Amino acid sequence: MAPWLLQAQQVMTPELLWSLGRVSALGQSPDGNTVLYRVAKTDLKTEATGLTYYWLNVNTRQIQPATVFEGKNFIQWDVNGLYATEGQVLKISRDMGATWTTLTAQLEGAENIRVSPDGQWLLFSKSIPFYSVMGKDIYPQATNSTAQIYTDLNYRHWDAWNDGKVSHLFLANLKNATTPVKDLLQDEPYECPQKPFGGAEDFIFSPDSKKIVYVCKKKTGKEYAQSTNTDIYAYDIATGKTTNWSNGMMGYDMAPAFCNDGKKIAWLSMKQDGFEADKNDIIVMDMATGTKTNLTSGWDETMDGGFIWNDAGDKIYFDASIKGTRQLFSVNTAGNATSVQQISSGDFDITGILGQSGQNLTVSRTDMNHATELFTVSTGDGTMQPLTHTNDSVYNSIGLSKTTLRMVTTTDGRQMGVWVIYPPDFNPGKKYPTLLYCQGGPQSSLTQFYSLRWNFQLMAANGYIVVAPNRRGMPGWGVQWNADISKDWGGQPMRDYLSAIDALAKEPYVDKNRLGCVGASYGGYSVYMLAGIHENRFKSFIAHDGLFDMKSWYGTTEELWFANWDLGGSYWQKPQPTAYEKFNPSNFVDQWTAPILIIQGGIDFRVPIEQGLEAFQAAQLRHIKSKLLYFPNENHWVLHAHNGLVWQHEFFQWLKETL
Repeated sequence: MAPWLLQAQQVMTPELLWSLGRVSALGQSPDGNTVLYRVAKTDLKTEATGLTYYWLNVNTRQIQPATVFEGKNFIQWDVNGLYATEGQVLKISRDMGATWTTLTAQLEGAENIRVSPDGQWLLFSKSIPFYSVMGKDIYPQATNSTAQIYTDLNYRHWDAWNDGKVSHLFLANLKNATTPVKDLLQDEPYECPQKPFGGAEDFIFSPDSKKIVYVCKKKTGKEYAQSTNTDIYAYDIATGKTTNWSNGMMGYDMAPAFCNDGKKIAWLSMKQDGFEADKNDIIVMDMATGTKTNLTSGWDETMDGGFIWNDAGDKIYFDASIKGTRQLFSVNTAGNATSVQQISSGDFDITGILGQSGQNLTVSRTDMNHATELFTVSTGDGTMQPLTHTNDSVYNSIGLSKTTLRMVTTTDGRQMGVWVIYPPDFNPGKKYPTLLYCQGGPQSSLTQFYSLRWNFQLMAANGYIVVAPNRRGMPGWGVQWNADISKDWGGQPMRDYLSAIDALAKEPYVDKNRLGCVGASYGGYSVYMLAGIHENRFKSFIAHDGLFDMKSWYGTTEELWFANWDLGGSYWQKPQPTAYEKFNPSNFVDQWTAPILIIQGGIDFRVPIEQGLEAFQAAQLRHIKSKLLYFPNENHWVLHAHNGLVWQHEFFQWLKETL
């Protein structure tokens, strides 16, 4: 048995963290009374993930195994019953009967399956060959060639190279098997769902089953790589006609959802093309008139979560970041009422909304001490009650951390929220080594999240105080605060970081001679940047998939809309954007003095491998204590359990050695 499996469990450890049950809500019955959810658990010996399914009665809190779903993938739950796939599409009655009915033959390659509300149509996505980019396809005589040939951009994305295939939508008739399967994007070089993370949420049926609404960015090549302009398209099943419902809306338009009676549709929308972190608003369109209303235009925050319609269709519930947490909100959709109301509050994150049961919603929730569980929340007063207790026995057996949101004055006189996480056995009479945590994004919220990698509970359990600032660029503190980081990566955000750590370093329990700085992505950039300008504040650094040299990064990253907006453009522009000189970490390597651990994924195409290698080589040639932790099979994240364990152990071993 591996030695890491033998540790006593009195505080959180990497092994205990990876062994937690990971709760995912799958569907809620049409009457709102029953939830289907699953728990994923990782076998630390084999890295295999086991899935267990459960029925949950939201009224009685009773939980029963849903063994009928073992070996199958859930599709949806509607008034006709429950649907799943196991090669073919299956259905069981809504009384949870154990006998499956087969609706289709084998669907090779089908993904993201949906069934129409009337049960007649099947909609799915599938990757099909479209371009010839493989050498062996272009030159049939070279069957063993591994060459890939490109004449335009978008040749790779996230962690995969463009293999010449695109994802299209296909419509099949479940009532008449002789009806040909229809490709909704036939002869078009576009894709749906949107890569790299889009799924079944990118396309829906109308409640009357007469239309298909889907998200698509109808651009290719260099134009695709530099634009965020997705649109909402409606395909009429009877006529085959496609209409662009968001024509002229230039940013992201995503996540379409009809109200129950189909009289209105809502989606999320950003105004500016190329700005992926623009204010996200909820748009509602009246189906009879085509009139569009922006429900959140007067709200000084961004809709960075999910939403659902209420049963009556006159209100939308959504979750969003606010003051270092994620809370539940509502907005009226009837008449002229456009005010946003906050429903819940507390030191936790609502991470998803599943459905409605009377005056309650079923939601998923986390905090810095607890992984995801399911709760009910009253839409009236925001009170919450737990529905699942998957990991209670674990958390009841270990010490938990205290988390406090502290306000710190920045160098420009603003008030910044800073999360401070204390060790479980915190004693204000002692001195503790302290870590400045730098969040990625850069425009991603820093809330009460719970991660398998950047886990504050685990850091605190190892005896560290964690300081996590909501520096410029974080949602939840006003639209302008979120936007102010663009084109100023190495400016005020760096001063925000230093304001936070300087304020905490004044506390008698913080050992200011043992300060570390850690982060990933933009947080890794922040580590590299601070390593050159910190003026001896920090004794040790850890950067994961950080941006080290802005010029080489611009030349190798894939989503150029992000680089163009946040950096200000290319490095050959005249005048050259500030990012390539004043805010370029590689220009400050001569000021590096402290040890640095550099972590890099081999198939990270967002922050490609040369960034980590350049930083490590620079540190080595400057004779700075440094280590390279390289994961050939990981992208921008760490997804494999054994790699995750190595990551955690190397992380804390480095801090033990250098801090």
